[in-house]
Amino acid sequence: MKNIRNISIAVALIVFNSVFAQVAIGKQTVDGNSTILDFDNTSGNTKGLILPATSGFPAGSLVNGTFIFDVTDNKVKVYENDAWKSLSDTGSSSAIAANNSAEIGKGVIMGEATSSADGVLVLESQNKAMILPQIATPHLNVKNPYPGMMCYDTTSKTLAVFDGSVWNYWK
Repeated sequence: MKNIRNISIAVALIVFNSVFAQVAIGKQTVDGNSTILDFDNTSGNTKGLILPATSGFPAGSLVNGTFIFDVTDNKVKVYENDAWKSLSDTGSSSAIAANNSAEIGKGVIMGEATSSADGVLVLESQNKAMILPQIATPHLNVKNPYPGMMCYDTTSKTLAVFDGSVWNYWK
């Protein structure tokens, strides 16, 4: 009887996750119906999204739109049109704390039941997007940014990435 209950709960979670695959972090609701991942973007926010720090390029199948902080050359990079593109100057990885724990599982997939992409967090959707954390002038307001931090600068209206030394801005 206990197994039937556990299986029922698991099936309900899978169905709910595939139908209502929207997540709000730091707030109660997601803004809009076309958002898969949304952060608390209240005025005064100074928390961004931290990219994975990798030694070179990740192994496995790569998907366009993959972001990393590459500690071999201390640059924030995006995989685009089947090639890596630097989004920052050479920064510093001295503040990165090494995570030596064993990896288990394939990460978390949001938006779909499965994905061919391999990542810690995979957002997979045909009709929903991620809203980055929004910070006004992060180079002034984020007191201790971490290498690989990413946010949307509401003042300059640009993508902002921290390379461990300076903020880099992309329109």
